[in-house]
Amino acid sequence: MATKRAFVKQLQGITLAAKSDSNHWVIMDGPAAFGGSEAGSRPKELLLMALGGCTASDVIPILKKKRVPLEGFEVNLTGNVREEHPQVFTDIHVEYVFYGKNINPAEVERAIELSTTKYCAISAMIRATVTITHSYRIEHPEKIQVNQGAVLIG
Repeated sequence: MATKRAFVKQLQGITLAAKSDSNHWVIMDGPAAFGGSEAGSRPKELLLMALGGCTASDVIPILKKKRVPLEGFEVNLTGNVREEHPQVFTDIHVEYVFYGKNINPAEVERAIELSTTKYCAISAMIRATVTITHSYRIEHPEKIQVNQGAVLIG
């Protein structure tokens, strides 16, 4: 069994710096009303980003191995949070967006299935308590755009 380690240090109020085995720093923060300075991502947002990054890290190499002509790729995540404390995610929707010509939907569906049922550790850790749904779309490569609002907290 592998052991992973992380270190979290208070910078000021609830502005925190964290790093793990990869030795890269991440800044976490919260709203000023709770002692934050709005200087970083909130921990719940990082969970959504981790899920998106985890599944993307599976899907991209699976499609590359199958020689799918992928010209661009995005994952949009939407999570709903319950009102009462602890304010945990109740459900998360993952939308995969594939850009390219002649992309076979069956290969896309298989890559998503392998990620969600076998490879994505983040999905495996949270799916017992969070309903995770998926959808995908295949777009022409000319529609590639940077989606700055991809991570939504409901």
